[in-house]
Amino acid sequence: MDNPDNSFEAKLQDAIANPQNMGEMPDADSIGTVGSADCGDMLRMFLKFTEKDGKKVIDRASFQSFGCQTAIAIASMATEMLKGKSVADAQKLSAEEMTTELGPLPPVKIHCGQMVEGALRSALSEEENTKDGNAVDRNTLAGSMANPQSAGGKIKINITQPENTP
Repeated sequence: MDNPDNSFEAKLQDAIANPQNMGEMPDADSIGTVGSADCGDMLRMFLKFTEKDGKKVIDRASFQSFGCQTAIAIASMATEMLKGKSVADAQKLSAEEMTTELGPLPPVKIHCGQMVEGALRSALSEEENTKDGNAVDRNTLAGSMANPQSAGGKIKINITQPENTP
């Protein structure tokens, strides 16, 4: 029989009560976003890189989560796991590897690990496509304007005045 202190629920509650690296990183080199605010589950991962032994490695990682507590717990653990990893090693990490500390996820929570993996992959992909060494979030209007190619090479802004309603 499993020790209750080592159960999935106990580990989850501890990770939720003491999340690590939660919050926006203003000086991030790269930002990855996965999910949709429309459906409620969204996770954003921020990465800061440094050079170590001639390799680019992750110096710091943080996250923002708009969704369930399991995603918060997994993202918290993943950001700790990423510190000191090379970009190549981080790209190899799977959702299963990032959730090993929690143990096997219930089937209805597997998507939480996949969201964290997706945000990491998005951030690593974003890192390869930065503009002038600064991360550009192409999911925003400002990001699209900074990189017109992501908008098909053209940006058109229409300004309309709201109609006066009685």
